[in-house]
Amino acid sequence: MLVPALVGDWWQVAGIPNLGAFNSNGQQTAAFGLWQAADGTWQLWGCIRKTNVGGQSRLFYRWEGAKITDTEWEPNGIAMVAEPDYGEAPGGLQAPHASRIGDEYLMVYGDWESVCLARSDDGKSFERRVVTSENPENAANPGNTGKTGMFNEGLGNATRDPMITKIGDLYHVYYTASPGGVGSVYCRTSPDLRAWSESVIVSAGGSAGSDWSDGEEPYVLFHDEEAAFYLFRTHTQPDTEHMLTSVYRSTDPLDFGVDHDEKLVTTLPAEASWIVREDNNYYIGSVLPNLQGYRIARLEWVLR
Repeated sequence: MLVPALVGDWWQVAGIPNLGAFNSNGQQTAAFGLWQAADGTWQLWGCIRKTNVGGQSRLFYRWEGAKITDTEWEPNGIAMVAEPDYGEAPGGLQAPHASRIGDEYLMVYGDWESVCLARSDDGKSFERRVVTSENPENAANPGNTGKTGMFNEGLGNATRDPMITKIGDLYHVYYTASPGGVGSVYCRTSPDLRAWSESVIVSAGGSAGSDWSDGEEPYVLFHDEEAAFYLFRTHTQPDTEHMLTSVYRSTDPLDFGVDHDEKLVTTLPAEASWIVREDNNYYIGSVLPNLQGYRIARLEWVLR
């Protein structure tokens, strides 16, 4: 089978940004999204935590690169802060991820409790989707009127780190949550981005662990040549504070293995990994180990 492998050295594309009035000592870069906008430029939206924005201390900052192989991408300012009027926890924004699906860009993100959605035509400027009384999802979630949150795994269970893709006729949102302190990778599907299925745990436990942070930043892609899906799952390296990304292969996008390693194919030295493709080249983005910026490396598929 084909498995992903890092090739060459990492290059840094961003560091700790200047947040103006929201600057504070000890700022850190956290989960992020990486995608190509309609004009061909590369966009990186990062969650910056331990800022002076208030509440949970987090906001989104954006950078732009002309080429994915460039270093020191251009800072483009604060991209989004939480909107409590829409039900988002103050300072609670987490893990922005956007995908181009059809003629639009869809961004999913966390608001500290729930998964939210925003849309864009150009992949740069996004508008929140707020639940209204006219939206069909309101019938199933009457408390969501006027809010951005679509679903969660129960309040206080840290539903976070979503990514969105379309498989067949269904949108799939993969995310993590930690009920009972156990971190797992979940998925929900929808035909229309309004009515969502019940959640399914698609990956948990095994050698990647079962602590609250052991199902973070899930990323799923379909490899044409393999006719299989690959899940990239960030977790703590056992007996250390370092983070790794384990990769699982499956022909079923809703089953990458629970409490076993039968579908585990490799583990990469990266944290909060996002995979992108440009022509026939694959790249992996990651948070710097010291949480002071973001980096990118080449990714190749090798026979194992």
